[in-house]
Amino acid sequence: MKCKRSLILLFALVALLPMKAKDRTRYVDARELTIVGKLFPDMPHFYHRLDTSVYHGFIPKELTQIIQSSGIAIAFRTDSDRILVKTEYGFRRVGNFATGIALHGYDLYIKKDGKWLYASSGVAADDRQDQPFTLIGHMDGSMHECLLYLPLYSEVLSVEIGVDEKSTLEAIDNPFRHRVGIFGSSYTHGAGASRSGLSYPAIFSRSTGIQLLSLGVSGNSKLQPAFARALADADVDAYIFDAFSNPSIAMIEERLFPFIETIQEKHPDIPLIFMKTIYCEGGNFNLAKRKHGEDRRAFVDKKMAEACRKYKNVYYIASTNATSKDHETSIEGTHPNDYGYMLWERSIEKPVLRILRKYGIR
Repeated sequence: MKCKRSLILLFALVALLPMKAKDRTRYVDARELTIVGKLFPDMPHFYHRLDTSVYHGFIPKELTQIIQSSGIAIAFRTDSDRILVKTEYGFRRVGNFATGIALHGYDLYIKKDGKWLYASSGVAADDRQDQPFTLIGHMDGSMHECLLYLPLYSEVLSVEIGVDEKSTLEAIDNPFRHRVGIFGSSYTHGAGASRSGLSYPAIFSRSTGIQLLSLGVSGNSKLQPAFARALADADVDAYIFDAFSNPSIAMIEERLFPFIETIQEKHPDIPLIFMKTIYCEGGNFNLAKRKHGEDRRAFVDKKMAEACRKYKNVYYIASTNATSKDHETSIEGTHPNDYGYMLWERSIEKPVLRILRKYGIR
């Protein structure tokens, strides 16, 4: 009898223990949603930016960079009051030139009153990187259009979006128009931005509604023939190039015209828009750095004047600027900070749109 009373007491105590809440989250593979910003949409490795089994001639560092997910975003709508993200990485980049959120995290924008408004950003902890994390919570439960930017400098193998079990999560139409490729240096890749939605190509797309398909390769945008051949195969309406931030004057002299000709062989009628490289704040007192930049920009001005005369549909924007009057726009003298990238986008927006309109790209 005593044993029976003890069992009853034990069961009663167990019943009083707090029950573990059931996880009422469902996950959707992001590939079932709308993918934005991919230059080559159909590839065996979904979040890579070039198919390395098809295109060859790249050095190891370039191969590492072109499989990173910079510039790619996921568009969807949901009425969930929370959004989670689960990632399988090939590798997670760490470094000194950007935040962990920018390097291997996520950046969420939500449309409000017809405009994209920053909502949240985050990343799973290093020791839980394969586990889901809550990107945003406590929303109002109404339907929202969302734009989720992927990491700038990491290889992503899979992404799953988590929402409340009974809520809606579905693809939307691509929120941006046209397909405009943009190739460039670490600037285009997003180095220095605190989160992926603040790269200047991302800012441009949200501001204008025109989709930029970004292929930034940090330190390796040097007008290489291998990149020219790959870019020529893309289905695009126009191209923008941050082409002069990495190569030496000798490289520009040797490679610029063949680079243009390789792309125009397959795209004779679309605009190729080249941007002048920016002034770097590291030259404020470092005279050698200042002279190096001045000499290269002066050479490019002359070379691009020749290119615009020689080739039809080639343009040069010399207004590119990422510097303010107070010169507080850099993280380390070379790469712009968030404010610098906003200035860059503002400096090119009107000139780029003016050229694109000539080709019916509005």
